[in-house]
Amino acid sequence: MKISRFSVASALMLCGAVLSADSFEQALKDGKYSGQLRAFYIDRTYSGTIENNRNSLAVGGFLGYETGSYYNITLGGKIYSTNFIDIHDGSPRTSASFDPSLFGGTYDGYTYLGELYANYKLGNTNIKVGRQKLDTPLAGADDARMLPNLFEAVVASNTDIKDTTLIVAHVTKESVGTFGNVYAQDALALQSGYGLGYKSATSGAFRDMGTVALGTAGSGTDGVTAVAAIYSGIPNLKLQAWDYYAHDILNAVYLQADYGWNCLLMNGVKMSGSAQYINQSEVGNKLAGAVNSNYWGAKLGAKYSDLDIYAAYSQTSSSSGSLMNGGVVSPWGGMPAFTQGMVTRHQFFADTDAWKVGAGYNLASITGLPITASAYHSQYDIGALNTYKAGQTWTAKESGFDIAYKPTKCTELKLRANYPRDFSPGLDWDEYRLVANYNF
Repeated sequence: MKISRFSVASALMLCGAVLSADSFEQALKDGKYSGQLRAFYIDRTYSGTIENNRNSLAVGGFLGYETGSYYNITLGGKIYSTNFIDIHDGSPRTSASFDPSLFGGTYDGYTYLGELYANYKLGNTNIKVGRQKLDTPLAGADDARMLPNLFEAVVASNTDIKDTTLIVAHVTKESVGTFGNVYAQDALALQSGYGLGYKSATSGAFRDMGTVALGTAGSGTDGVTAVAAIYSGIPNLKLQAWDYYAHDILNAVYLQADYGWNCLLMNGVKMSGSAQYINQSEVGNKLAGAVNSNYWGAKLGAKYSDLDIYAAYSQTSSSSGSLMNGGVVSPWGGMPAFTQGMVTRHQFFADTDAWKVGAGYNLASITGLPITASAYHSQYDIGALNTYKAGQTWTAKESGFDIAYKPTKCTELKLRANYPRDFSPGLDWDEYRLVANYNF
């Protein structure tokens, strides 16, 4: 298993400080284990340009441990695992029969050290170094199948300024989770949270951020540096601004505002409104060529008692001759768009308008059981400048639902479904997922 010298050296240096201390035994006694057991079944039936059914079953999850604090330092790690369950009586492991999104690149299970970090906390400052899970707008875990995306990074945050969180991070490598295996290394992957060079014969391998994005064309870059400011000092308003500098590739700016208020026309109804914006441009050696992307989205929601409803709209402009003709590049798992579907992420295609409506309901008051249910419908009007099906215009749609049951604090059962229509022209499918999580 290959671990970056930077993350290991940092962890060992801090580990040495703990080991030499008289209270090392106490730090271990104060440590905590955590984990998740996950079972995942997925079934997808294609129709149209492809006629096929494929399904898979896997079990796995993660097991983690974090020491107690000594001089404000804690050490931690997590082992992640996914394990193949043969439900096809030894049939060849191909995409014709097995869904690939639960396993490694060769339909095998694998286990690896996904997190290994040192965390330092002093007052309102926190610094985390090493392998870790990130959840930021344009670089994130995307934990939608068995194993999430994980990163090698240094992340520092500070809250000294009232109502403000400041973040500085530098990310050098990424281990792409199992969801990435559904994508070929093409334009669709590069705009759906995965890149052109993330796949590896060794599942769980951490690869250079530039390589993940662009393949060999991006190898050897200095990673991605990100800064952010999140402000909540105005009642009911949250503002955030992120800047991602992918060395020698692109600079991405992400802005979001969220505001909530009480409806003046109906007592008990709480309204919410959100807006988001993404701009991308080339930097440094321009390894991806010219980059000129602009996306914006808006969302309006209402909540009354146990019911939530919302509607969202987004638009991605076009820039002929630039990367993806001006479509948004998202190779590191970040997928913050208000209009994305469960599987359809076409809102980032160039020259595309998208909208989505949805509703959710907490059924506990009706059933007496801790059950929530939601449903949605999204549509993508795609222009000819898209690079997934270059020169073609079409309308893609997706509907779906999500039902979650939590019989205990630690246990969650989910039934999820999505029904894309014309994902690409003439390609439809029906997909069902059964997921069981036990957290401890």
